[in-house]
Amino acid sequence: MPTSAIVVQNLVKTFSARGRTIRAVDDLSFSVRRGSIFGLLGPNGAGKTTTLRIMTTLSRPGSGSVDVLGHDVVRAPLEVRRRIGVVIQEQAADLLLNVRDNLLTFARFHGGAGPVVRARADQVMAQFGIDAVADRKVQDLSGGVRRRVQVAKMFMIDVPIVFLDEFSSGMDAILKRSVMDMLRAQAANGRTIVLTTQILTEAEELCDDILIISQGKRVAHGSLQALKQLVGRLQEVRVVFDRVPDALPSILAGYGAERVTVVDNTVQLRLRGEEPRVLELVAALAGHARIQHLEIGGASLEDVFLQLTQQTDVPR
Repeated sequence: MPTSAIVVQNLVKTFSARGRTIRAVDDLSFSVRRGSIFGLLGPNGAGKTTTLRIMTTLSRPGSGSVDVLGHDVVRAPLEVRRRIGVVIQEQAADLLLNVRDNLLTFARFHGGAGPVVRARADQVMAQFGIDAVADRKVQDLSGGVRRRVQVAKMFMIDVPIVFLDEFSSGMDAILKRSVMDMLRAQAANGRTIVLTTQILTEAEELCDDILIISQGKRVAHGSLQALKQLVGRLQEVRVVFDRVPDALPSILAGYGAERVTVVDNTVQLRLRGEEPRVLELVAALAGHARIQHLEIGGASLEDVFLQLTQQTDVPR
């Protein structure tokens, strides 16, 4: 069995606007491993949603190809649709059906019916906190609750690939954490999950593999650890003093800190270097004031994302 659930090769999509051609997706190639959680990230207008729409047969590519579980999205769109579930931003649940019927109808479209499916709907509604509104029409619900209904539908079916665009929109922290745990469990059981999100901490926690795109082009692709290597030995240091030392500027002068923030007795630093050099700096600071609390961490996905998408010459 092939290890890739999705293979994208030299994908191009153009649009015409005000007499000029815009390349929304520009020669994009990547693959998604079966049973993984794959993050497609990029700034607004990067081409994420366009790429997602092509992968899910909602839009045709200008050129290039997308293969989903052995089926081409242009030549065999029905075969692709039978194997995927999709939640994208502009989608809406059926507004005239109540919440329960939305879930049951969606399951019926995928061949599911009967007492087992009804029991599953009850379970999924409880998991998503929408059981109290099970008999209300979706049109009468808030946008956040409608979003819950959309995502909940994906847990009514057993398709091997699910596409989620901004899945946590409208969810409180407790529900979001629960849904993230559910997604991890689904991937562990072999389901492939492709997601986009503007909340980079979600991607950092969830994704096994991450593709960052900008202006329709691939910027970087790999695991979180591999992406962090692209920005060098970036260190984040947070120090809480009993009082900030007067000599702080002169102490920092020799360490090339890229960012220094001082709030009350807390100093936050960003600098590049190996851990021994960071510890050397901490020791120097401790020689001038008592340290009450210390945190040292590496680059976050947000650090990587900002640096790579703001560069003009990005690594490929």
